Amino acid sequence: MDSLLVLIARPGSQAITANLLDLVRDLGGGAPHWLAPGEAAEFEAFPRYAELLVELRRHPVDAAIVSIHNRRKRLLLADMDSTMIHQECIDELGVVAGVGDRIKDITARAMRGELDFNGALSERVGLLKGLDVAVIERLLKERITFMAGGRTLIATMKASGAYTALVSGGFTAFTGPVAAHLGFDENRANTLLTEQGKLTGTVGLPILGQEAKRLALHELATARGLTAADAIAVGDGANDLAMLSDAGLGVALHAKPHVQDGSLIRINHGDLTALLYLQGYRHDQFVT
Repeated sequence: MDSLLVLIARPGSQAITANLLDLVRDLGGGAPHWLAPGEAAEFEAFPRYAELLVELRRHPVDAAIVSIHNRRKRLLLADMDSTMIHQECIDELGVVAGVGDRIKDITARAMRGELDFNGALSERVGLLKGLDVAVIERLLKERITFMAGGRTLIATMKASGAYTALVSGGFTAFTGPVAAHLGFDENRANTLLTEQGKLTGTVGLPILGQEAKRLALHELATARGLTAADAIAVGDGANDLAMLSDAGLGVALHAKPHVQDGSLIRINHGDLTALLYLQGYRHDQFVT
């Protein structure tokens, strides 16, 4: 046995029911090893897994096959917007600047992979020219909200010796405070250029996009004597795909369809603690 099937439900849902366990057993699966009763369980992988995936469409439960080898990762890389927080920060800036609809449309298309990320970012930032920098602090206080399970994910992995990095195609003005709040060891993002307290409508170069996220994964791993196989990465947008593909465990979290299509592990019901269950942590091992 080299792999396990992991079933994960939304915390509190108790969606892994007796009927669902009967279904797993009917398709050739064995008894569950509970990571959290009713919410996360693992099984020895079995040949009729594809049939189970079809049946699971009727249940609010995520399923993934994970290797038993090198399961607990020593490096975490996470996207920020719509992954660690609910918002897209540039969209929030656009609302304040009075160009919210234009920016949201560009963001949505870029995250679906329909636009070149670098060009789309430059275009959106250009629409923010003249915006007061003080707006950012107000948005952080009033608009930014955090995805469930984020602090637990980071605290638990750090307690086990892992290094954690927030790697975003957004902006350091947001990633710095978000990383500090959640407990990340470091953060990387783009820089909004300013002059006399106003946004200039330009972004510092080089732009941190899809390739830069992939390179960050390898740089952070190499610096710690690790490889990409020792990392778990999570994201939701097209600019996360290369990072997710190269990581030992790449997780598409509530991701855009294009990203789900390109990812082996998709979490659509669980929260960020699903990344702990994928690594074999039990709920009573979580650090809060």
